[in-house]
Amino acid sequence: MPLTSIFEKNSNWIQEKTAIDKDFFKDLSKGQSPEILYIGCSDSRVTAEKMMGAKPGEVFVHRNIANMVPNTDLSAMSVIDYALTHLKVKHIVVCGHYECGGVKAAMKSEDLGILNPWLRNIRDVYRLHKSELNAIKDEAKRYNRLIELNVQEQCINIIKTSQYQKAFKDRSVTVHGWVFDISKGKLIDLEINFEGILKEIMEIYQLD
Repeated sequence: MPLTSIFEKNSNWIQEKTAIDKDFFKDLSKGQSPEILYIGCSDSRVTAEKMMGAKPGEVFVHRNIANMVPNTDLSAMSVIDYALTHLKVKHIVVCGHYECGGVKAAMKSEDLGILNPWLRNIRDVYRLHKSELNAIKDEAKRYNRLIELNVQEQCINIIKTSQYQKAFKDRSVTVHGWVFDISKGKLIDLEINFEGILKEIMEIYQLD
């Protein structure tokens, strides 16, 4: 996309919105009150608002390579804190996608420079689920399952945080794990059984 065309498209977008509602941007500037925090991949093919059919102001979005939520990432932790403490979101969604280049890169035996520590988090997911993944003989299916398991582990990372646990004590806040199938344009709810998964580890991570 030529950069010069972006401003033209922006002008067209403004005209389209104001033709329908002349106060659209005036109302938009008053603030936001989204009910959903969406954590997804930075992949340029996966646009959060469009695939959910969400309007401006309805979803608070954070994206990074392979939709990761490591507790050492100040950006992700700050987003979660702001969404829960100030925006009072009711839902947190971690959405991965099939054909994820970040997950695929993590599975290669290559030195990827500055990406190494980031992608190691995905290798840790593989280590945790090595038996299940190695039992899958079809490489494409194994790869897709790792993408799903990565979503699951990032959801668990959110539940481990003090911000989430404090918010959960005060109100209903639900974590969801989704995958986007690019080849079909379809969102899939993984329907993760967090209660069963967390039963054995919450004695370690749960706050008083």
